[in-house]
Amino acid sequence: MGEHDKVRHEVDPEELRLFTQALLVDLQALEKMLADGLIESGRRRFGAEQETVLVNSHWRPAMVNLKVLERLDDPHFTTELGRFNIEFNLDPVDAGGDSLSQIERQLRELLAKGQEAARQEGAKMLLIGVLPTLAQSDLSLDGMTPMPRYKALNAAVSKLRGDHFHLRIKGRDELIVDHDNVMLEACTTSFQLHYQVSADEFSHLYNIAQVLAAPVLACGTNSPLLFGRQLWRETRIAVFEQSVDTRGKADSIREVAPRVSFGSSWVKESALEIFQEDLARFRVLLGGKVEENPFEVLEAGGAPDLTALRVHNSTVYRWNRPCYGISNGKPHLRIENRILPSGPSIVDEVANAALWFGLMAGAGRTFGDVTRKMDFAQARENFVAAARRGMGSDLFWFDQGHVPAPTLLAEQLLPLAREGLEELRVDADDADRFLGVLAKRIDSQISGSQWLVSSLDEMTDCSRHEGLAALVAATRQRQASGEPVHTWPLARREEAGDERQHVRRVGQIMTTDLFTVNQDELVDMAAYVMHWKHIRHVPVEDNRHRLVGLVSHRSLMRLVPMLKGPEQQAVPISEIMRTELKTVTPRTSSQEAFRLMRRHKVSCLPVVDADRRLVGILTETDFMELAADLVDRFLGDEDV
Repeated sequence: MGEHDKVRHEVDPEELRLFTQALLVDLQALEKMLADGLIESGRRRFGAEQETVLVNSHWRPAMVNLKVLERLDDPHFTTELGRFNIEFNLDPVDAGGDSLSQIERQLRELLAKGQEAARQEGAKMLLIGVLPTLAQSDLSLDGMTPMPRYKALNAAVSKLRGDHFHLRIKGRDELIVDHDNVMLEACTTSFQLHYQVSADEFSHLYNIAQVLAAPVLACGTNSPLLFGRQLWRETRIAVFEQSVDTRGKADSIREVAPRVSFGSSWVKESALEIFQEDLARFRVLLGGKVEENPFEVLEAGGAPDLTALRVHNSTVYRWNRPCYGISNGKPHLRIENRILPSGPSIVDEVANAALWFGLMAGAGRTFGDVTRKMDFAQARENFVAAARRGMGSDLFWFDQGHVPAPTLLAEQLLPLAREGLEELRVDADDADRFLGVLAKRIDSQISGSQWLVSSLDEMTDCSRHEGLAALVAATRQRQASGEPVHTWPLARREEAGDERQHVRRVGQIMTTDLFTVNQDELVDMAAYVMHWKHIRHVPVEDNRHRLVGLVSHRSLMRLVPMLKGPEQQAVPISEIMRTELKTVTPRTSSQEAFRLMRRHKVSCLPVVDADRRLVGILTETDFMELAADLVDRFLGDEDV
């Protein structure tokens, strides 16, 4: 995100045109650099970017990233979109020798430094793909890092989309969410890898990276939960693809490409193809003044920054993304692997890196032209399958047909990665250690996602929010141990801490599995719903899911004579529903909601969002169950 430093919040059309002009000049300069052989070749470097989540003492998002960064005062650390996120960038290392250990050491050093700064602000730093305790209410514009580039990104994407952002993911559970800004992107936290390549091998290795994306992701998933729902094994993939999707309803008929994608075809000749396609397909979102003339820099024997190209490239989110950079005054190309989640531990992350770096070297030498062995659509389908099911996926693999991911990894790809690391002259001890971690993870099939899901399934004696808090607390504690995830004991309810912290907000105790009716429906329908589902209140919604009323068991009882008379009437719900309602939001305190119910003598409170759309309901039964649970916890079975 460093290329965004000069981006302004308000960019007028003339500035965007000038920026686009600079972008076209950058592309022409890159084309000349490729033709003249000016891109550094014959050198392999590894790099990584670590995204983290800040959590408070209750294991919820801590909106303190700017304060933590001020304490750090270290150029390795930078902001992310959400105020509860921080990214730190590792120094690139030359492949070979103890390069993997160097990555591990710097990860530990920078994480420890970040942890200390976070501690001073009452927070903790966590490595996890999607924070289980994150709520949709955390993703308002108040939760956005207050910097011009993020405001500009939100304004530009929202303008292009022209509508709310719609998130729909189906896994074990189903999640359907409407959101009014780009902050859904802040749900996702990744561990990004960089692999420097020569210009003449870029297309071959980029296509290799596309083929490898699925099996590498399958064994590295760590994001099975969002807003308390169990979705894909790597839910990050679905969330990110939909969170910055600039396509509106009018684009549903046309084949308009999403801004986050796996791509649309194999690369044929060079990295230039991707940069050109992305400019042709995707409008410029961000702008700013660009003073550099890259051709003058080239004529003087220097390496141009290509600032406009890098800014635009940072707003097109391919899962394998080409990157242009400069090291020691020499321009180079990298393939950026964006598919892997943050966590579950540092050793797990470096093991994932060892697998990918080793496979990029080994497969680059042994696979040959993958475009002749696999259709691009099959590589893309593999990627989606891996995101959905992780190590439970079957992947299409060349002439072998569909192969279970663990079998493919254990029998073919781990040995190939080891050969690749040997080719890169990585220390054998490092290769053995990190690939050994992967071998045990694959054999046990305990990825970060599996550990999270298994832990949650075992915690049947607590509320959903308490269970999610326990997951975060246990993840933090086990990360600190330094052990890989396949060795972790499952999370326990007791690790969540003070139970009272997990019932403080209405959103933590409300019922979200709702049965509703429409105001124009027959009142008998509300009566039958109450009878079938043993409930005493039915919310009434309009066709846009906005709350317009409430039908209670008491109001139906008053209607019984009309329904049983000699001429039974077809009464619409709108005639008997209450329209003057007391409502709360998910962020309302539980104590305030309880007082509201007592003061107004109501037995339920509909829970609505800012647009008055119904998101839950809170009843006196919810409070009775909560009270009974707290009595059991604190008094147990003691005789009194």
